[in-house]
Amino acid sequence: MSDQFLTLPENLIPSDGRFGCGPSKVRPAQIDAIVAGGRDVIGTSHRQAAVKDVVGSVRDGLSTLFNLPEGYEIITSLGGATAFWDAASFGLIREKSAHLTYGEFSGKFATVSKKAPWLAEPEIHAFEPGTAPATSELDGTDADLVGWAHNETSTGAMVAVKRPKTDGLVAVDATSGAGGLPVDIAETDVYYFSPQKCFASDGGLWFAAFSPAALERVEEIAASDRYIPAFLDLKTAVDNSRKNQTYNTPAVATLLMMDNQVQWMNANGGLDGMVARTTESSSILYDWAEGRA
Repeated sequence: MSDQFLTLPENLIPSDGRFGCGPSKVRPAQIDAIVAGGRDVIGTSHRQAAVKDVVGSVRDGLSTLFNLPEGYEIITSLGGATAFWDAASFGLIREKSAHLTYGEFSGKFATVSKKAPWLAEPEIHAFEPGTAPATSELDGTDADLVGWAHNETSTGAMVAVKRPKTDGLVAVDATSGAGGLPVDIAETDVYYFSPQKCFASDGGLWFAAFSPAALERVEEIAASDRYIPAFLDLKTAVDNSRKNQTYNTPAVATLLMMDNQVQWMNANGGLDGMVARTTESSSILYDWAEGRA
């Protein structure tokens, strides 16, 4: 066996090697926004008007970007999508959930539901990683919440956001697709995501579009005798979001980056404009790959 390693020619080495399914490259204007806007908001209480104005701007911007139907609200809190799965197991699933799993990340919410001792055994429809099952697989389920990932981070497989024939709430993990894939929010009850992908911000927060039905479910479970940790209490998240704040102190720099990105997205064609950008970029990659053995 040769001890020689292949060496890439200089002309094939990318000028910026950050390419993958992790956090995205950040526009310089977002970094500048931290410096320009941070003087008034970083290092002060997150319940001060200046910080709440940033949160309110992000919520308004996301409402515009996703063209929220009447009655839907943007809710935010700390912890990222990983924390949201736990929060949903406490505050959104009444008794039983059903899941489409087709990779590592779509399977994580199912795992949380399966391990929660206060919930019934979840209904899991498992498919091979890399496949993209139809949401009709969940038709007729008696689960009171169904979930899947809009874009499976571990494989890149996209599953359409289409409400199955069920009376359960529809919760879609959109972390790897929100802001870059087309979506009709009315087809979901909770469209949730962390901000480190298309929104090019640091992690540590989650954002979600909640339907009136989802908001009602949060109130229903919060009024029950179920124990819910304060950090994972969705009613607390809803109540604070309506005041344009979070229960705990957020990473304000992340909010500044997020606000700048959402404004940039809306100024450059909104969601349709962003979908056109991601389609062009992915087409270049796929066309190159499919043209070579």
